[in-house]
Formats: sequence, C-alpha cells, structure tokens
Amino acid sequence: MIRVPIPIDVGTIAATECGVFACATPIRVERLLALAVLEALGPRAPQDKRARAIRTTLAGFFAGLFTIEVDGRIFSDPAATVVCGNVATLRFFAQRGTFAA
Repeated sequence: MIRVPIPIDVGTIAATECGVFACATPIRVERLLALAVLEALGPRAPQDKRARAIRTTLAGFFAGLFTIEVDGRIFSDPAATVVCGNVATLRFFAQRGTFAA
C-alpha cells in the first residue's frame, strides 16, 4: 500500500474560479501511478532511476500485469480518471501468480 500526496491543480482553480478543486482533484490513473513510483523511490533517487521505474511500471500496467485499487475502487484502465482528496491510497494486485510450485 502506498499513500500518495495529490498535487492541487492551481490552474484549474483559477480558471474555473471554483474552490472545490482544492479539496477534490481529478487525476488520471496513469499520472497517479507515476506519482506513486516517485513517492516509493523518495526524493533522493537519481533521475534516471525514477524515469526507468515509471516507464517499467506503466508498461506493466498497460500490459495488464496488475490492477490497482485507489481508495477502494479498482482500476485497470490507465486513461480512467479518479477524483482524489489530499492523499490517495493505492494498492497493487497482480493479475496472475508470479511463483511456480
């Protein structure tokens, strides 16, 4: 389980003049996965390692190797949009077993 802080979209708040976007931010699952990888690696990870980890995670998600649960809802489509508060909780579920008997 990874808890990901969600960035506030100040541009949308200013453009729509609607403060509700400060409390609930719509974000694509693909972007949320990238934020989760960055959160897991930490701020001191080298840039090339962050880029590789994001690329590999997204490739696995696009290939259908795993699904994710975001705040209790399961997603398998990277283009899906989820509305998150300040923090989103992600859980990863493998689609098939990785170990042979």
